[in-house]
Amino acid sequence: MIGSSSYLAKPGQVDRKWYVIDAAGRSIGRVAAVVSMILTGKNKPTYTPHVDTGDYVILINVEKAKLTGKKASQSFWHYHSGHPGGYKATSWGVLIKTKPEELFRHVIKGMLPRNRLKYINKLKVYAGASHPHEAQNPITLEI
Repeated sequence: MIGSSSYLAKPGQVDRKWYVIDAAGRSIGRVAAVVSMILTGKNKPTYTPHVDTGDYVILINVEKAKLTGKKASQSFWHYHSGHPGGYKATSWGVLIKTKPEELFRHVIKGMLPRNRLKYINKLKVYAGASHPHEAQNPITLEI
């Protein structure tokens, strides 16, 4: 094994791309799994665990995504204000109608690793079909 080595990407050598994913009519979990893989860079052969090799992802039409099974009534978004009696919970069925961007961000963030590489900052989520990132020449990705 003398002379053989594995490729390790350096932070300055990463080539980042922009992808657009349309979530209309698709399941939230299926879309989130693909997005988290792209954000971490695990879809590339140059993946290195300690370097952020992922790409940017623009999610559009998240308000038209579907909840499968009983997730609309049995899954909740829990949060606490920090004050006594400050526990609050909102069902995913209400959240997909009021704040679909926050629901997708919450689900995708749960699929990302907990480390100092802030993958979630490369995610852009929009409820409608339009987005302000045309200057980056995003590639449309079909799931």
